[in-house]
Amino acid sequence: MRTKWSKQQAAQWHKNQGWICGFNYLPRSAVNWTELWQRETFDPETIDQELGWAQEIGYNQLRINLPFIVWQHDRDGLLMRIESFLRIAESHQIKVMLTLMDDCGFSGDEPFLGPQKAPEPGKHNSQAAASPGRETVCNREMWPQLERYVRDIVRHFKDDSRIAIWDLYNEPGNRGTFATGLEETQFDEKLEHFALELLPQVFAWARDEDPRQPLTVGAWHISQDPDEPEAEYFAHPIDKAAADLSDVISFHAYLATPKMLQVLRYWQTFERPMLCTEWLARHVGCVMEEQLPLFAALNVGCFQWGLVRGKTQTTLPWPSVRKRGVDYAHLWFHDVLDEYGIPFRHSEMELVRRLTYS
Repeated sequence: MRTKWSKQQAAQWHKNQGWICGFNYLPRSAVNWTELWQRETFDPETIDQELGWAQEIGYNQLRINLPFIVWQHDRDGLLMRIESFLRIAESHQIKVMLTLMDDCGFSGDEPFLGPQKAPEPGKHNSQAAASPGRETVCNREMWPQLERYVRDIVRHFKDDSRIAIWDLYNEPGNRGTFATGLEETQFDEKLEHFALELLPQVFAWARDEDPRQPLTVGAWHISQDPDEPEAEYFAHPIDKAAADLSDVISFHAYLATPKMLQVLRYWQTFERPMLCTEWLARHVGCVMEEQLPLFAALNVGCFQWGLVRGKTQTTLPWPSVRKRGVDYAHLWFHDVLDEYGIPFRHSEMELVRRLTYS
């Protein structure tokens, strides 16, 4: 079985990549990743158009999730659609980070096939569907199916140069339920327990397939509190396990710039390539004008949340932000382009162009 990359291997991979400037991706026509990847609703025309816009701006990578439920019921079709997606991304000179699992079932529903529910008016990411879903994660008898899924996808694409990184598990243990009006920080203790047990298994399954790409899982429990002691930043056992197991360090940071600087200094102590795989939340001071140049100067790869405003409604802020009474009518929380490819702020896109083409 392949072991964790050495610091030297990770550094060489990072050098070959150059500075990574990317985004988390769902096309405007999909309310969640189940809708994106199902045969009936896969939308290559919209994907091609939107990735064309991204190429013109200067983005060079994207991060996208896969749904276990679609693999269960249409394995061959899913592989064909992944191939189609990779061809489109390659035609626009964009490499892909594939995410295999995700606990963020903010809809409150277990994943299901067929027509997905319409967005709930005024709700941020109201129909987010997990992969594989709480019931599967919390049932060890289902884990052999998860192993077959992880091994199958990694084995199929392990030598594919269009895939830059494997993100094995997005936000393990996070089942915040935006759609029901609860705070996003209300977690499911049982899910966290099983996710922590499952995490090293997922790394072991993927490593056993010997992919050429690095493996990572992002730390995501970072508080927005600027006065939190640095020793507490990454005290959560899931974050510790993720950092210890990953070939390259990744983390989520929806933070104002002073706190972002503290976080970056912390991760530099690991002496491995750093990827901020989720960021950009304008209402809380996580803004492009300040932080994109910071990522570029430190050669930290970054994947903002969102590209095009769409059915996920992630231009609207989290429920917790709305409750603070912040004026959000004229400020987008995530995303950078509208449905016609027009930027929310032209200055942001000019900054991406300047930094990626320099």
